[in-house]
Order: sequence, then structure tokens, then C-alpha cells
Amino acid sequence: MKDPYKIIHTLLVTEKGTEQADDLGQYTFKVAKDANKHDIRFAVEALFDVTVANVNVMNYNGKKKRRRSLHFGKRPDWKKAVVTLSEGSIELV
Repeated sequence: MKDPYKIIHTLLVTEKGTEQADDLGQYTFKVAKDANKHDIRFAVEALFDVTVANVNVMNYNGKKKRRRSLHFGKRPDWKKAVVTLSEGSIELV
């Protein structure tokens, strides 16, 4: 298996995310682009010692941005995972 620290990049802390964590037990993570649902489940269970019930994954395309006058660039693509826990919770520090 892959290293859990390379699969889970960050815990996305937003207003909607903290509300979902309190009410539904769902946590949102920014994950590696090549990670699949099984890898994400393994990484969350290994890192936080919880039981995962469901994993939903979304791919985001980076926005096109304009630099200086006529030079265009693009922000990187990224992947988001919403993990639903059946037991336990993750401490938001």
C-alpha cells in the first residue's frame, strides 16, 4: 500500500465542512490526484484510528489565471475527498 502521509495532503477546514463534521460525521480532505477510494479509506483509518463508512471523491480543475498583461497561467488540478465515519471522530486542532 501507499504511504498514508502521501495520500492525505490536508484537512479542509471550512464553515460547511465543520458543520458537516458536527452533524453528519463527514470530513473533507485534499488528497493526492492518483489516490482512489480504497487508498483514501486505508489512509484515514491508519492516520486517525477511526472506522470509515463511505468515501466520495471529486476532481477539481485548476482555474485559468492571467499573469501580468498577456501571459496566462493555470492553477494546479486537485482532488477532494469527503469521508463519512461510522464510529469515532477526528479532532480538529
